[in-house]
Amino acid sequence: MAATADVSALLEQLIAAVANADPKDIPRFATLKRRAEETVKAGAHGRVDQFAVANQLDGLQEKFQVLNRDELADALRTRLLELHEHRSSWAPEYLSLLLELADRPAQNSRLDRIAKPKPQEEAAPLTWSDLDAAGSAFCDEDIWDSVDYGDDSSDEDIASASLSNDTYHTRPTQTSVAPEEDLMIPDVELTYGDDEDLIASIQKAQYWSRDSHSEGAHEILVSWALTELEVIREAIFMLQGLPTSVFRRLDGKIEVDKDYSIAHLSTQTFYSVLRLLCSVGTQIDVLRLFVRTPQAIPYMQTCQRGLEGCLSRFDRFLSEEQGEYLSPTATTSVSLLQLFEGVGRESRLLLILSDLVSGLETASVDSSVHFLNRLYDATCLAQATGDDDGFTVLADLFFSCFETYARPIRSWLDKGELEDSVNHGFFVHHQPKNGDLRTLWHDWYTLEEPSKLSAVPIFIQPIMHKILIAGKSMVFLRHLNMGPKDEGRQSTSVTLEDVCRPDSFASYLPFSALLESALQKMVEQNYATTSALLRSKFDEQCGLWESLQALEHIYLCRDVSISGPIDSRIFDLLGRGKDAWSDRYLLTELAQSTFGSMPFIDPSRLIVRSTNVLDSDRGSGRSTNMLNAISFDYILPWPVANIIPKSAIHDYQRISRFLMQIRRAKHAIVKQRLQHSDLNDKIGDARNNTVSYAVRHNMLWFLNAIYSHMTDLVISAAIASLHNALSAAIDIDGLVEAHQKFMLSLKEQCLLSENFELLHQTIISILDLCVRFADVQSTRYGRDHSEFQTSWRAESRNQASGSRKAHRIDDEDDLTDEDEDHPESETAESFHESKYLETIKEIKGQFEQLIASVAVGLKGVGRIDGQLSWDMLAEKLEWRKAAGGHMMI
Repeated sequence: MAATADVSALLEQLIAAVANADPKDIPRFATLKRRAEETVKAGAHGRVDQFAVANQLDGLQEKFQVLNRDELADALRTRLLELHEHRSSWAPEYLSLLLELADRPAQNSRLDRIAKPKPQEEAAPLTWSDLDAAGSAFCDEDIWDSVDYGDDSSDEDIASASLSNDTYHTRPTQTSVAPEEDLMIPDVELTYGDDEDLIASIQKAQYWSRDSHSEGAHEILVSWALTELEVIREAIFMLQGLPTSVFRRLDGKIEVDKDYSIAHLSTQTFYSVLRLLCSVGTQIDVLRLFVRTPQAIPYMQTCQRGLEGCLSRFDRFLSEEQGEYLSPTATTSVSLLQLFEGVGRESRLLLILSDLVSGLETASVDSSVHFLNRLYDATCLAQATGDDDGFTVLADLFFSCFETYARPIRSWLDKGELEDSVNHGFFVHHQPKNGDLRTLWHDWYTLEEPSKLSAVPIFIQPIMHKILIAGKSMVFLRHLNMGPKDEGRQSTSVTLEDVCRPDSFASYLPFSALLESALQKMVEQNYATTSALLRSKFDEQCGLWESLQALEHIYLCRDVSISGPIDSRIFDLLGRGKDAWSDRYLLTELAQSTFGSMPFIDPSRLIVRSTNVLDSDRGSGRSTNMLNAISFDYILPWPVANIIPKSAIHDYQRISRFLMQIRRAKHAIVKQRLQHSDLNDKIGDARNNTVSYAVRHNMLWFLNAIYSHMTDLVISAAIASLHNALSAAIDIDGLVEAHQKFMLSLKEQCLLSENFELLHQTIISILDLCVRFADVQSTRYGRDHSEFQTSWRAESRNQASGSRKAHRIDDEDDLTDEDEDHPESETAESFHESKYLETIKEIKGQFEQLIASVAVGLKGVGRIDGQLSWDMLAEKLEWRKAAGGHMMI
């Protein structure tokens, strides 16, 4: 069937409006119209089956009755009958739609949600008194007179008389809208000329109309005398924020219109009272403006709701006052001063709140926090002055605002999650640099900078740090896939009842102290629960103690028998001048195989890193500073890495390198043994050998003294103190602080801090001097050294036992390889035999001078810082002085 003309026209308008098609573009417009007509044809649907709808409604009623919901069945039946009286042709469609939209009506329907039908008023039976209550219709004297049907009368006259005399028999025509010409106005509603004086008096009383002050076209400025009741009404309207005539609002202030006065009051007294009311109204208008201004910060929105409640109570007071003045039976005296007194009493808190919100910036966090601080101060002041009513109102407003402000704090303490509150004044900030869990505790979360503490309320600042720690502990537990049980958690809400309990003596304490105590208690409880759980997890499954043992063995050389093979390999390769001594692949494999036998060390976490040797160290040839090119790196588990950060590992490496340098110097001296090629050489060089033996002895003693001091006294005591401090720590910060103190003490006592740089370099010079002495000995006896070592090893093999025999064979292999790869040309000293004694004396003089310098420096530092270990080391170094001041040999 082709579309009708109306449908076709509608389709054309629809195409032009939706598709923006130009009717002039005939091909495109015709195509769109053809498609639309096909859609209309295909989309034609038949009417709903009204009998099926009726069956569904009957079935629904039966279902209600079966489910014992007879009241629903009766309500549905009643409304269906009522709908049947207003039958529409589209009623089946309406009912079908409602049936399709119904969602489990038997379970979800409630009668209290359905409007009850109005009960039909029963028509009272018609009585004679209703027809003519007065009985005047049949009281005329001529009712019984005969009717004159003479010529002087006609049917029209009779009809006219009937209409004029018997109007009470006339019934209005039953039409929905009466024609305008049939509208009859009762006579009692008409106003006649004798009421014009009343109208004029009413218009004259309307003093707010400016026309009442004018005469003709010119306005005469006169003082309009008002009654006191009229002024009271204007004052009430003004205080309610309504426009008035006596009071005017200009630039945010309310002023008095001086065109009005009261006859029985002097002008000065009248305006003085009104100006006081204007001052109150101006401040209340500030509050009204604030509650109408949209706020972006959540706790300021809560503040708006609280201030609206305060304004509602004040408006209720004004309405009650107005009702007393308007009540015709009231005996209240009309007094402007009495109204002013009541307004002053009821608006006292509103004026305080108005002063708090005045000047606030809508989107400024600092300004909002400043308001919260001022509200806190006002609450403290109200309690201190004994204003119980004001304290109750201000405290309720304060805690409602604080409840909203503390929402991010509760989320942080309970879940370790930060809400999107960067712009809402929360003081904890999330700054993940690279998502490395090893820096979670130190770098991920930070507090507000001290320069920005104005964005933090003053009553929150004392507990900021503990809130940060408690929340970070929750984050830590969440990354460990665990968390505290709900039954063990403490409430993170603080209410007025928690702070000021009416049944205790707390009400006699300052509000500031009570609030601070309640907040401290709340944070402490959550902090203690979370920290205790996290602390136990560190002991049980995070590997804290195993990691500490690994660091002690790898860096602090707790067991020399384990680290000895690594030292021997590095020192031997270094002595031969081989570049392989710093090969990181070779050293990593050696370190992993050596330390892998210990159960608390994961060899896959241990690697050796190497760097290029500095030119200054390479130029010195055999300086102990060349060992700075290698470093052992043990990768800790991420929970332990938050306790022992990368900076601490760097300090461990410095201590390990310093101890290795001492062992390197000792290894060089012990390796070079003093001997003689023959008897003549022994007799001729007796004096030279005596000096060499003395220097060698003193150097070995110094190396043993300083190494044993570092390991047996300093490191052992520091480790024992660290274990005690870690066991006593109750949270991660305690663990971090204990380890930081341990590392600081260890660095100072090992002379590696910045204050001891000069002493450290002096000791390094002594170590280099020891290596130089070993090189001098190697140069002198390098010619027959290998033969002496071979014979010495053969004699030693014949006297050794079985267990020591294998170990000396390994040493023999190492030394043999060394002799083969160590030509004389590689030594740093080349001189004639006559200069040997001169060189030894030079080394001896330098050694004594450096030792004395170290001893003096240690004593000076000991007097300043009072470290007992430095005095002990200095006393060891000043051993047996001869009368001339030189060391005894």
